[in-house]
Amino acid sequence: MKSRSVRIWEIRINKGAGKKKTYTVRWIVGGRVSSRNFASRALADNYRSDLMQAANRGEAFDAATGLPDSMTEPKNAMSWLEFVASYVDVKWPGAAAKSRESMIDALATVTPALVRDQPGRPGPVELRRVLRDHLLPPAVRESEVPADLAPALRWLRRASLPLAEVGETVAVRGALEALAVRLDGRAAAATTVRRKRSVFYNALQYAVELDALPFNPVDKIRVRGQRAKIAKSIDRRVVINGRQARELLTAVSYVGERGRDGRRGERLVAFFGCLYFAALRPSEALALREQDCDLPETGWGRLTLEKSRPAAGKRYTDSGEVHDRRGLKHRAVAEARTVPIPPVLVKALRVHLDRFGAAKDGRLFRSERGNVVSSTTYSRVWKAARELALTPAQVASPMAGRPYDLRHAAVSLWLNKGVPAPDVADRAGHSVDVLLKVYAKCIDGQEATVNQRIEEALDDDSHG
Repeated sequence: MKSRSVRIWEIRINKGAGKKKTYTVRWIVGGRVSSRNFASRALADNYRSDLMQAANRGEAFDAATGLPDSMTEPKNAMSWLEFVASYVDVKWPGAAAKSRESMIDALATVTPALVRDQPGRPGPVELRRVLRDHLLPPAVRESEVPADLAPALRWLRRASLPLAEVGETVAVRGALEALAVRLDGRAAAATTVRRKRSVFYNALQYAVELDALPFNPVDKIRVRGQRAKIAKSIDRRVVINGRQARELLTAVSYVGERGRDGRRGERLVAFFGCLYFAALRPSEALALREQDCDLPETGWGRLTLEKSRPAAGKRYTDSGEVHDRRGLKHRAVAEARTVPIPPVLVKALRVHLDRFGAAKDGRLFRSERGNVVSSTTYSRVWKAARELALTPAQVASPMAGRPYDLRHAAVSLWLNKGVPAPDVADRAGHSVDVLLKVYAKCIDGQEATVNQRIEEALDDDSHG
């Protein structure tokens, strides 16, 4: 039954003990009271305004729902949760595993912010888990949801905003604010915020393509304050010199208890050597095969890189393996990169092959079971090696804090020793522009040499 007898009350503020404020819009249709709670005053004001406008237009309100036809959602209206699942399905086939992981991470962050204020809201950890593990990646949507996550799943499906409401300014601003915060409540890194915001913007753009939204609402949002600046160069404190690199590689060989095949670290000495002496990315070194290596008994050798094995997770790869199978970064599919390697790395690789051999598919670096070495494994070995090779002050510093910093040290060494930037770019698999902006850093310990050269130049100028 419908009625034009409508009365709308002022917004009521609810102040529960120890809880955030909520705002209730209450109105009466034909003697029947309806209400709706909101997390912010702005959302409540907007909803009350819509009711007032409908009443002023003379619309009839449904006594059962309490809403006029203009505010009644079609039964087949798509929710944000349903929409992002369809968005993932469109993007998934053409995306790399790491890009898939990044997309799911961003959507799992923003989706809990695009919900109605309904009772029984689960905690942020439960919401993130159910989105990442059961709702968003296509490979896990049919998996059974654990009993402890079932309430979160039901709540999300019930509370998810209709896609049309996601275009409202208040909802979009709340979503952008959620992207800037970590699960622990602290501010997220600027690079993380930019990455997640890009995914959210792209999803909304897809909604525009489907005519589900008239325009991308992010375009009219003014960002508060000054944007956090993102570092465009490597922190020079992470870069080590040649002596420190060799001491760290030696320390790697002492990590782990000695077993039948030696210590765990001994299997990774040549792996870390590839990062320092050839400036390989860890994912490139993991994909290196025996047939990719030209290792003469004397002199320089050569590596021909064709593939990389970045870690992404089973739910994000087409093969169901933890490590994706990809071509080289910044290169066309099947385009190789050749890297000349010095005798010290040639020797390390020959020793590695003589002692540990290669996997069935020719891979040089593998676990004792023959699998691709996980990032967790080689990161733990590297952490232990730092504690063996560096002083306590250096261990506490950013110096060579990650295995990837060996690549930074290699490229910085080549540039600082006068190797032409185009040659460095070709070997490292980067553009010249990126090298000059990001990698051209002084090696630890060279500051005194640089200062001396400047001082000599100043002395020459003063005598002129």
